Amino acid sequence: MPQLRFIYLLRFAVLAAFLAAPAVQAHHGWAWATDEEFEITGTIQSVRLGNPHGEVTIDVDGEDWVVEVGQPWRNDRAGLSKEMLSEGREITVHGHRSAKEGERLVKAERIVIDGKNHDLYPDRDS
Repeated sequence: MPQLRFIYLLRFAVLAAFLAAPAVQAHHGWAWATDEEFEITGTIQSVRLGNPHGEVTIDVDGEDWVVEVGQPWRNDRAGLSKEMLSEGREITVHGHRSAKEGERLVKAERIVIDGKNHDLYPDRDS
């Protein structure tokens, strides 16, 4: 009997993992973003760096936009640090905006701070 219970639990776990995988991939891949290049410039309001990816909120003409930056290792490789992303600093973001109508969310490919490019995805063809 315990063996039968184990089989049912195993089946349930496999099914749950299978059903959850597309949602995880849809967000952490690029499927949720448009194909068109997008550029936006604003002033940093807040920063949260860490896993699974960092977020920088910027003010653009009175509207808050969330900029999804990379994982910690990707930000380091691009030369982005918490100090560089300080509140009040102006940044320009090149990337892809959310495909969801009205959502002010951008996945950054490149960030420009003080005229210097920080390329988060140097090998990606947009």
